[in-house]
Amino acid sequence: MKARGSLAAVVLGVAAVLATSCSAGGFTGVYDLPLPGGADLGDRPYRVTVQFADVLDLVPHAAVKVADVPVGRVETIRLGGHDGWTAEAVLAVHGEVELPADAVARLRQSSLLGEKFVELAPPERSDGGRLVDGAVIPVARTDRNPEVEEVFGALSLLLNGGGIGQLRTINRELADVMTGNEQRIRAFLGNVEHLVSSLDDHRDEITAALDGLNSLSATLAERTTQIDGALDDLRPGLATLADQREALVTMLRSLDELSAVAVDTVHRTRDDLVADLTALAPILHRLADAGQHLPKALEILPTFPFPDSVLDAARGDYLTVFLTVVPAPGVELPPPPGDDPALPLPGVAQPGGAR
Repeated sequence: MKARGSLAAVVLGVAAVLATSCSAGGFTGVYDLPLPGGADLGDRPYRVTVQFADVLDLVPHAAVKVADVPVGRVETIRLGGHDGWTAEAVLAVHGEVELPADAVARLRQSSLLGEKFVELAPPERSDGGRLVDGAVIPVARTDRNPEVEEVFGALSLLLNGGGIGQLRTINRELADVMTGNEQRIRAFLGNVEHLVSSLDDHRDEITAALDGLNSLSATLAERTTQIDGALDDLRPGLATLADQREALVTMLRSLDELSAVAVDTVHRTRDDLVADLTALAPILHRLADAGQHLPKALEILPTFPFPDSVLDAARGDYLTVFLTVVPAPGVELPPPPGDDPALPLPGVAQPGGAR
């Protein structure tokens, strides 16, 4: 009897609450009923709309947590977005909770079979600002954990023959490939080990090369303006080359034809050219044997018959000439005229060296 009385009291209380809500005109379902517990929203909570590609079985009044601490609750869940297929959850968050404007939202479970809740967290790199009332967290910044049903479904697919059959096929193909190729596979693994060892030995050089590449990239990034200017200056030259492409191609074709004619000419005159060079060789040898005599002879040629040595004989306004006459062998000169045969003629050399 006492139990029936308690049950009747509870039913009457629920009926009274329902009647009160219905009379107010705002009752839309059991989610409008006030529930005990939950996070404290404070006096001035702010609301954030979070868009999920798949909201799973998240329900209103689910918890909103930051670092596993309840800071709010889910107020409503509806379809929205530009395509009309994106789930939007409106979250009420305690007014003293500060989050960056580019905060992320994740759909998580409290345990393996526990309830769903929304976790708010700052991103790895924040652009600043603060999450305010009316902010929207788009789908690009939301995520969810895999469901237990999805894990069991994948495991069921594996155990029901799909994955096992594939593994059996892979194992059989690998066995067919390796049978009879043990030496090659062993040599391949040895080469791989040698390659990895070599890379490990040159680890410092590789690191230095990567650091140098990083420094080069930084330098290029700092000189973007100069590079853009250089490319802009190259543009007129490239445009000119493009305009004169036909002329350049014609020139190259002409050079190709000229080279073909030159090669043919060399081939046809090769024998004559070799004969001319062979005939020229003795002359070159004689010129080489002449040595310093040829330059001296060339010094006399422009001033013949008066070489530079004549200048020493010039005495004022007259020129003294010394002439030596040597008779040929077996030829006797006649005696000089005059009474005294021993008297030499002026300017005439006598036999025996007399002048």
